[in-house]
Amino acid sequence: MISIKKYLDSDRWQQDSELEPKENERVRAALSAYGSALVEMGNCSLDACPGLGGGLKDHLANLKAGLAVSMGARALGTTEASVKEELGAWGRRSAKHYQGKAREVKELLLVMARTAESLGARDQRCAGQIENVTTRLKEIVSLEDLTEIRASIERSAVELKSSIDRMNEEGKAAIDELKTEVSAYQVKLEEAEKIAFRDGLTGLRSRLCVETLIEDRIAAGAGFCAAIADLNGFKAVNDHYGHVTGDELLKQFAGELKSACRSTDAIGRWGGDEFMIVFEGSLKDAEQQVERVRRWVCGNYELHAPSGTVKLRVDAAIGLAEHKPDELLNDLVARADAAMYEEKTRAHKDGPASIGSGREQGSATR
Repeated sequence: MISIKKYLDSDRWQQDSELEPKENERVRAALSAYGSALVEMGNCSLDACPGLGGGLKDHLANLKAGLAVSMGARALGTTEASVKEELGAWGRRSAKHYQGKAREVKELLLVMARTAESLGARDQRCAGQIENVTTRLKEIVSLEDLTEIRASIERSAVELKSSIDRMNEEGKAAIDELKTEVSAYQVKLEEAEKIAFRDGLTGLRSRLCVETLIEDRIAAGAGFCAAIADLNGFKAVNDHYGHVTGDELLKQFAGELKSACRSTDAIGRWGGDEFMIVFEGSLKDAEQQVERVRRWVCGNYELHAPSGTVKLRVDAAIGLAEHKPDELLNDLVARADAAMYEEKTRAHKDGPASIGSGREQGSATR
């Protein structure tokens, strides 16, 4: 898609539209294939999550229709950005959807366990009651003079008791087995929840976890602030040293960020090289914590690359926003994001804010 955008944005596209119809046909075919891929992604999303896939499918179909109208590089770039944003939002909605379903299953299994326990207690009570009946029957027949009847009733009582004992044992075994299965499912569900709430690379909270936490605090009416930290020039690390080195930088930065924050602060990876911090308390208190992050987390890092040890100076733009009464999650995040980009813009005016050589002296050295 990048090469097609460059081609569409060049003067050659205008020339080829008249001079090379075969080349133009190839571009149109590529765009058509891209549009078909968008439609197929929509169909797959509908299969993966029927409850939420319809909206994504319609959105992607509309984007394909837009490509047919405009074939410029700008239109293609806008389409790609929209696809990325919509897929990310759909993924988060789907994760929340299945998280809710997992909770429902978990609650259902717990209800089944409680029901099984109740039935077991009932069976035991019934067994006790019938056992009392058989005892009384034995006492009654012992007073009778009809030997055959007495023997028959006595045998029946013994058989009844034996059946009840067997029912009780089998019922207890079934209940124990059900309890074991419920416990196993509960452990699996808890593990699934942990996976959904943890970022696989850094070990910090996932974006879904942070969003859930923020929504809970909004619902509780608790005062808090949210900060977005974005590494400056992180793309250069991936380009120059490879993605493995870039991943190591993210893990080290996440570890330093966690060490510099308080136990009451919630830290998560927002996506890519962006991190979210949720601070309890007032804006003034959060500003002090942000300055602490700047002093102790930004600075010199030592990483391992295929070419050897690399020392880099790492800085980050941090945007902070205090939650306002009745403000929604997206609005709060948008304000923090805008503050972060404003700081990044100021840094670019003063000089390129990028990850540079470790020869520079930073406030944090590793």
